[in-house]
This record gives sequence, C-alpha cells and structure tokens, in this order.
Amino acid sequence: MTDRRWTKFYEDISKTLKYPRKSLYEVVMDTVEKMPDAVATDFFGAEMTYRQLGAYIDKTADMLAALGFRAGDRITISMPTSPQGVAAVYAANKLGGVASLIHPLSPAAEVHGYLAMSKSRFALTLDAFYPVFEEARGETALETLILTRISDEMPRLTRLGFKLTAGRKIKKVPADADAVWWHEAIAGENPKSEKADVKADDLAAILYSGGTTGSPKGIMLSNYNLVSEGMMVAKWGKMDSGGVILAILPIFHGFGLGVCINAAFMGGAKSILVPKFTPEDVAKLIRKKRPNFLVGVPTLFEALSRNPVFQKTDLSCLKAVFSGADTLPRPVKERFDTVVKAGGGTAELQEGYGLTEAVTAIMAMPLSEYREGSIGIPFPDMDAKIVKPGTTEAQPAGEEGEICLSGPAVMLGYLDNPKETAAMLKQHEDGNVWLHTGDLGLMDEDGFFYFRQRLKRMIKSSGMNVYPSQVEAVLLQHPAVAEACVIGIPDREQVERVKAFVVPENPETAGPEMAAELIRHCRKNLIKWSCPREVAFRDSLPKTAVGKVAFRVLMEEEIERMKAAGGYAGTEDKP
Repeated sequence: MTDRRWTKFYEDISKTLKYPRKSLYEVVMDTVEKMPDAVATDFFGAEMTYRQLGAYIDKTADMLAALGFRAGDRITISMPTSPQGVAAVYAANKLGGVASLIHPLSPAAEVHGYLAMSKSRFALTLDAFYPVFEEARGETALETLILTRISDEMPRLTRLGFKLTAGRKIKKVPADADAVWWHEAIAGENPKSEKADVKADDLAAILYSGGTTGSPKGIMLSNYNLVSEGMMVAKWGKMDSGGVILAILPIFHGFGLGVCINAAFMGGAKSILVPKFTPEDVAKLIRKKRPNFLVGVPTLFEALSRNPVFQKTDLSCLKAVFSGADTLPRPVKERFDTVVKAGGGTAELQEGYGLTEAVTAIMAMPLSEYREGSIGIPFPDMDAKIVKPGTTEAQPAGEEGEICLSGPAVMLGYLDNPKETAAMLKQHEDGNVWLHTGDLGLMDEDGFFYFRQRLKRMIKSSGMNVYPSQVEAVLLQHPAVAEACVIGIPDREQVERVKAFVVPENPETAGPEMAAELIRHCRKNLIKWSCPREVAFRDSLPKTAVGKVAFRVLMEEEIERMKAAGGYAGTEDKP
C-alpha cells in the first residue's frame, strides 16, 4: 500500500467513501428517489426533473425491450450529448445490457470496426448519420438501427427554428430505410420492462482508446467503476443538489460521460446538455444559465478566454473550473484566470488528471490549493505511485517514473484483448492490481503529482487522443505512399496538431495536389481530429540504429523550423 500522504489536504472530504454495490441504473434511481423535484438536465431550455429523468429512462428501457433488447446485448450509441443518448446508457444498464459509446462523426470504416468489436445487435444514432451506419453495418451483428433527430427533445419553438435552419441541410432518410424511429417507438404502448439482475462488477459500458499498438481498443468499465468515479468527482467538486454543470464534453469521452453526466447524477446536480461546442454558445450559456461547475480541455479554456462575449460576461457564478485530458499550458491558465477575475469571479482554473482506463478524472488539485504544474492529488480510495519504467519498483518522492494507479475506478480490462490488458494491468508486490498509465511523472514530498510526458507514442489534439500508428497505417494504404510518419507539433489552438511526413512511391507526384489527396484519403477512414492538417514530402525518413523511423528526430527538426520562422513552438517554461 502507498502511504497516501496526500490525504492531509482533503480538508472536509472523507478519506474513504461508501460505494453502493449496485448497478448504474439503480444508483441513479436512488437519486431520483432522494430528490425527485430537483432539475436533472437542461437541453436547450427543456428541463427534466429527476423524477422525469427516471421516467424517461424507464420508457427508453421499455422501448428497447419491446424491440428485442435483452440481458447481455450491446448497443452502440453514436450520439452527441443529448437526452436520448444519456437515457440509452442507463436504460441498457437496467435491462442488463452494455452501452458502447462512439463519436457520432466517426466515418463508416471506423463505425464498422466498432460495431464488429462490440458485437452490437442494436445501435442508436442521429438521422444525419444514417448513411454512415447503412454503409458500415454489413457483415456485423447489427440487427436494429434506431434513429432519432437532435430536435426531438428540444422545446417546441427551438425545434421549429432548428428545422427551418440547420435541419433543412440534413439529408432525408429513405422511406424504406431499415431503421426504427425513436420518437415513434418510445411513444408506443410498450410493456413495462423488468429490471435485470445486474451486479456491481458486471460490464456496464465500453469506451474506446488506442492500445500499445495504436489500433482502437475497447475499454471495459463496470458498474462499480462508473459509480465510484462519479461519487468521487461529486464529493471532490462538492457537486450536489445546488450544483449546475455545463456538459460540454461529449458522452463518448470518459470525461463527458463520467464527470459531466454521471458524477452530476451521483450528486444530484443539474447537467446542462451541450450537443455542440462553440466558444460563443458556451459564453452565452454561462451568461444565461449561470453554471457553477465548468470542466473541459485546455483548448476550450483558450477559446473562451479569447472570446469577446465571454470576456464581457459576469463570471461570479463559477465555483470550480477544472481542465483535463491534456497538459494545461501556463499561458492558457493565466489568460483564463485573468478573464474570470475581470468578470467578478474568484474561481481559478485547476488541473486534473485521468484516463479512460480509469473512467476519467481520478486526481485533481484541491479547490483550496494551487501548485505550479501539478495535476493534483488522488481522489478518495484511489492510490497512485511512481514506478521505475518497465518495472513495478516504486520510486521515491521527487524521482521521475511511470504513473501507476489502483482503486475502484480502474477498468476491467480491454475487450477481447488479454495481451493488451496484461500490458496495462499488473499485480504488484502489495497484491493489488495497478494500472500502468504509460505516462511519465513524479510525486513531491506532500503527495502532489506532476505530469511530464507520455511514455507511449500518442498525440493530444484538442484534448482528443490521436494514435500515430493508426494514421500511418491509413496513409500506407494509399498506393502513392511508400513510407509515412505522423507526429504532433505544437499549436496554439489545438495544443498539438497532426502533421504527416510522406515518402512518395514516385517523387514526381509530390506536391500540393497529392497532399490534398492524402488528407482526403484520411478523412474517409479516420475521425476528423486524427487526420493530418499538413503533409510534407521527403526523399527519405530518418531511421534509428535498428531501422525504425526516428519520429523524435522529425519532431525536433519541426520545432527548430518553427522557432526559426518565429512561430509558436510551445516552448513555455514548465515547472
């Protein structure tokens, strides 16, 4: 066991919490029973109390059961943050099923892979993405595709305005489409569904990340993982019946599902569902809805601090503001804190740390503390330590090594992938299973942790994971590409942006037209943020002594080039 020296900074937060050994659905229904009249969600002004949310989840479960969904089934949910997407997670859980959550903008090739990996018999998505699912569903287990419109749960006037504007651009779904419409199915006289016998350690949700090879891996999260992490976050941020959080981060992201939705429901707070982010929209929501909790990625806070509407907003409502999913650059924090202070607020932007393999956030700065460059201290019941890379040997305070985590939020493992699971989850000398994060950091004498860099090769673009080997594999599928290497380069807006270096089969083809063609090729096969923003052609790629592409050499060359050009090189001093 670690000495948990950080607990002396917990103040009024208990060192350990009591987590009910119940299903995700049951714990949310406990909140419904405790505070039925408190507002649970707000979607474009359409509010649901917890009583109404519970009824909506039950109606969704009734609909799914009537369509043939049964215990053990999996449903792929490809939705923005919306009442339908949220309800489907808990409804599937009630029936003993599993929610597999993916990005709604995933291209057909990725959707096909997710459907095949999860063995989903059901899927839920928006009408706008019907063509993608129709193309992707072949040779998968998918039997029932449920379609909904983003406007279905909007207030009447907002719905009408949407239909007359953005809604007109959505291609109409064919009348003979092999799909079920949500609004028709849920309105039917469906029999009342029975609650399945779901255990705390049963699989509840599958989220996705790259493994050590860079190809997508299904992260298996149990009911206990989600319940415990949600309760930890709610206690840490004091997110209770008086809390209002902006759910900006999407539900396919551990941060969005775990913090913005589930933690809010664990504590009885109100979650304002934001299906699409723009700085202008968020600034307007803060002005109108007065949330006291705001969580996001560094690029969100950078965009807000530079937004004229946000700069003129009364920000005295903000009580706690946390950044996660990527390193928080000091200039971003300073700009945001300056704007908040000018807006009458006292909350300071604090950094946290987590990863989808532990649901999401599992450590953060205490609200009363700030230490330059620190990602904070572990939440109650989560252990953390620094080990010598490649071993289970603990490092003393002040020594760098790999960040390892243990506790109730740590995943069950990777879906159908024991090799990847064994690489991440290891039993240490204390008898506990520890998650080896692949992140390099250190712990100071007081137990505050500091992130240094990723041990595994990964790019963080706008807070989202990009796996270079996955992008390279797609580039190499193009007949014009002989070799490819993908790196992340510093970017003021995205923190890192994706750049590809390509050796063409025929040097004469190199040029702007081929670069544009390769980017189009990537967009057909990869999600938007994984696609290169730039392609550079080279006669050869630098190699290591054993013949591997020396991607670090390319990164160093690129940063030197940016420095020489006077561009932003992300070289601010870090503590």
